[in-house]
Amino acid sequence: MLTLDIAERLLARQWRLAVAESATGGLLGHWITDVAGSSAYFWGGVIAYSNEVKRRLLGVRQESLVRSGAVSQQVALEMAKGARCATGADVALSITGIAGPTGATIYKPLGLYYIGLATPQECWSWRHEFAGDRHGNNESAARAALMHLLNYLS
Repeated sequence: MLTLDIAERLLARQWRLAVAESATGGLLGHWITDVAGSSAYFWGGVIAYSNEVKRRLLGVRQESLVRSGAVSQQVALEMAKGARCATGADVALSITGIAGPTGATIYKPLGLYYIGLATPQECWSWRHEFAGDRHGNNESAARAALMHLLNYLS
């Protein structure tokens, strides 16, 4: 199972993980804490559904929200950095996206997600487009975030 592989790698490195979620509303954190013993490596997270919470709790810059929008590479990066800094974790994941069925624009389709990963030295983000319904898109995004983390830890 994906979360068990991640748990093994985090424990081997003695690393702590944090998350920042928007569209997925806590699904990623739920999957991580569904593993017995996750308190040894999971530090916590922020469900930042509103831009105000992204700004206040995660340090996402207003300029980034205005220029790029909440669903963007820049905001995903800032969310991951903010979650890592706010919790003191060694690595953090973030997810922001448009789950549907509403919220799409001509430039940002339904199912568009950005996933961020931050460590003290490095940050990455990935763009994904999923074609499911709201529930399916959120599950796909959470799974993709876990895959990116596993690939990083490998």
